[in-house]
Amino acid sequence: MDNPDMPRIDNSRLKTHIDLMAEQAVDVAPDASSQHLHNGLDTSLPPADLHGSYINNRPLPTEGIADRHAYIVGSGIGGLTAAFFLIRDGHMPGKNIIILESQKIEGGALDGAGNAEDGYVVRGGREMELTYQNFWDVFSEIPALELPAPFTVLDEFRVVNDADKNWSKARLLEKQGQIGDFSTMGLSKLQQLELVRLFLARKEDLDDLTVEDWFSEGFLTTNFYTFWRTMFAFQNWHSVLEMKLYMHRFLHLMDGLNDMTALVFPKYNQYDSFVVPLMAWLKNRGVTIQYDTVVSDVEMVSDGETRTTTAIQCHTHSGEKSIAVGAKDLVFVTIGSIVEDTAFGDNDTVPKLRINEPDQDVGASWRLWKALALKSAAFGRPDKFCGDVPMSTWESATLTCKPSPLTDKLKELSVNDPYSGKTVTGGIVTITDSAWLMSFTINRQPHFLDQPEDVIVPWVYALLMDKPGDYVKKPMPDCTGSEILTELCFHLGILDQIDEVIAATKVRTALMPYITAQFMPRARGDRPWAVPKGSTNLACLGQFVETHNDVVFTLESSVRTARIGVYSLLGLKKQVPDIYPGQYDIRRLLRATRTLNNDEAFLGEGLLRHLLGGTYLENVLPLGPDEEATDLRKPGLFEEQLSALQGAVTENHTLDAAKTWVQGVIDALRKPR
Repeated sequence: MDNPDMPRIDNSRLKTHIDLMAEQAVDVAPDASSQHLHNGLDTSLPPADLHGSYINNRPLPTEGIADRHAYIVGSGIGGLTAAFFLIRDGHMPGKNIIILESQKIEGGALDGAGNAEDGYVVRGGREMELTYQNFWDVFSEIPALELPAPFTVLDEFRVVNDADKNWSKARLLEKQGQIGDFSTMGLSKLQQLELVRLFLARKEDLDDLTVEDWFSEGFLTTNFYTFWRTMFAFQNWHSVLEMKLYMHRFLHLMDGLNDMTALVFPKYNQYDSFVVPLMAWLKNRGVTIQYDTVVSDVEMVSDGETRTTTAIQCHTHSGEKSIAVGAKDLVFVTIGSIVEDTAFGDNDTVPKLRINEPDQDVGASWRLWKALALKSAAFGRPDKFCGDVPMSTWESATLTCKPSPLTDKLKELSVNDPYSGKTVTGGIVTITDSAWLMSFTINRQPHFLDQPEDVIVPWVYALLMDKPGDYVKKPMPDCTGSEILTELCFHLGILDQIDEVIAATKVRTALMPYITAQFMPRARGDRPWAVPKGSTNLACLGQFVETHNDVVFTLESSVRTARIGVYSLLGLKKQVPDIYPGQYDIRRLLRATRTLNNDEAFLGEGLLRHLLGGTYLENVLPLGPDEEATDLRKPGLFEEQLSALQGAVTENHTLDAAKTWVQGVIDALRKPR
């Protein structure tokens, strides 16, 4: 079958090099953390974590690609971008790609629905940043939602965020609407060492350990941990390995953790901002999506150590169906789902969960993963993630607000007027003395394309929802939307005006039993690789797929698994870059060190200033909160820290004793708990 869009390379004058490339082994998903960076004859490919234009090359097509087909289970961001990479980098005709979606709409967790009359609903939002290499690569090619051609979603995103800096003036609230002190991390020296120990720990030593296994009780009450857990939705019983990966992945953002200046946000909700334009691009290229199609199993045949998928079993409203898969065809399966079996409520009703029911549509993505895991241990252990629902559940509420005392109060806590179209709260605002540990946020408004001018749409969630509220003495899941709104108004100090607020506010709640399942404690082998060992034509997608160094609960990680799966199954001679190497940037390391030290000079900073102040390299040094660049050249800090070091040596009586003390500190940092 001829594909008119297929680039012809068989007559190219580069044939010698094309043939050499075909013989070259390429590690599609290299691990930068296991490599020693160097140049040599063995480094023909870019470094594992190189980001930038050089890695934006198009790989050459696989022979016979025009006659191959792909079946993608799930239309979340992983499934949609798998289709994108198949077309752009794999050169597969779009008409050869079929997406099988269990719901009536595409997008998975990237949702946004409702209207101003009945209330809008978004189950969650997306805190984003600049170094999502794979995600931004996709959306640098997708036509913009509102700007004309040739502008892209990335172009549009840059206009919004470059012109309207994100920041928060009320990251923490307490005492019924008073802004708390969020200027520093609030870490003692010993608590800082707990973080350093985790940063230095080897990943393989952290299997099945939790956050509370690693950190002291006092650490869990610090500003740092409050910022961390509420921003990323970490619980004390979640994986400390994942917390470590987050530290490495986002070290370059550490000094923006408290005031949210490190984040960027789309103009609208995640569905309209990303799913709508990406779906339009895919459909324009002939991709088919079948809705209301629940995949129940994937048939395979084994040949020694290899397994080849031969059929997909699914059911629709019209009955059972089997899809034959050719030997050269590809299958991509989204395993698990963080929004599976969401229960919804409103002002007057409480969400009712349906889990572990015989209905084959309940827990469908988890059933499918379990079916795969029964075929081979290479598909991981899904029960590690879905087997303890109380530990992976939380609830959110979307408020559709007309003007009221609530919108007036929210305006006081915002960096711009909520009706201005600019940044509002700049991210979540956490109520630290809330029994539920309630947080809320208002993104740029309007949040929906059809949202009336007099309506704003805040979003609320709570991490400790199973405790009785401070005013409404019930756990959050037992509350109606109006009761959740009442609890929020109590903490904002406007309870005396609650009737007026309720009359002007629609509440849509979402109780999600698996929303943090990806954070559950895990060990090696619990998650499958993008292409499980032995699989010849099936790849796994999504939040429960193993990667070397990336984190869960981000758009980037789902896109990464899709890209690795496509490149691996097609044998494309191109690497998927490892995570942004900010953790190895001395500027970022020094800045993060000072930030964790409550923005005070850290041990050794005086010596660095003494050596580098006034030189070409002085800009690698972090500035204090009230310092100018010229302050780096002033004497004082070096002498002060040198005197303190001399005192430490004196207290240890001898230099040998001091060395022994230093070695003891190093050993303590490396000692596994």
